[in-house]
Amino acid sequence: MPPDKYSALWTSHTSISDFLKCPQSYFLKHIYRHPGTNHKIKLMTPSLALGSAVHEVLESLSVLPREKRFSEPIMEKFDSAWAKVSGRRGGFFDKDTEFRYETRGRAMMRRVTENPGPIARLAVKIQKDLPYFWLSEEDNIILCGKIDWLEYLPETDSVHIIDFKTGKGEEDAESLQLPIYHLLVHHCQHRRVEKASYWYLEREDTLTDKALPDIAQAREKILAVARQMKLARQLDRLRCPEESGCQACRPLAAVVRGEAELVGTDEYGYDTYVLAYSAATDEKASVVL
Repeated sequence: MPPDKYSALWTSHTSISDFLKCPQSYFLKHIYRHPGTNHKIKLMTPSLALGSAVHEVLESLSVLPREKRFSEPIMEKFDSAWAKVSGRRGGFFDKDTEFRYETRGRAMMRRVTENPGPIARLAVKIQKDLPYFWLSEEDNIILCGKIDWLEYLPETDSVHIIDFKTGKGEEDAESLQLPIYHLLVHHCQHRRVEKASYWYLEREDTLTDKALPDIAQAREKILAVARQMKLARQLDRLRCPEESGCQACRPLAAVVRGEAELVGTDEYGYDTYVLAYSAATDEKASVVL
């Protein structure tokens, strides 16, 4: 009998990262549903709003043939994306803060326009809305996720994994993002993965090359964490190790207590909330996208 994807545990870079930071944060982001709406909840911050708008623009380019990617001014695309997160919907409680974040986003769009690099070259698009594969049929675990960009390398008929970074900080050296992306690309399309890079759009005109993780070691490492997640769910052990909550789970716990403002429902059916963060707090607590 083929495995049942509807009963499987679906894991991703985001869910795995949340679980490793704090099991309660993972529960609140990926399992908990608001009792009034039966919707999952999401907390929007200015940094997440910035990342969302920039990624929306770049994803819209990824589905186009390379000769058509800049036929529409990229700044017009950004204006449309920014309108979706403007004001309280993006966690902005004053115009000055929003102006600073929007200015950063516009600078990233100018950088891509003036130094398109891989954006102007051939690309591979995985033909799935959400790429996924069976990490372990025996354990009933699926790994899923979207890759920002796959550059096609015609000389070797291979692909180059590229992840866009919109935050100010460096990606954690212990991050499981590249091992997860290597597994996904390896299993969800047929070309060999030749290399991987980050593009720090805040400050760099060119890509930062990263060592490509070993595929077997990556699977072993990710599966070990996924099994921990599955066991924690089965035993209902998804609590914060800190008695008063930690930086990862405390903001969403405030949402559950009714201390946040509901600003709408996103395209995936999540109830979206905002808290009155200062810009400094948000930047410190934000994640690199």
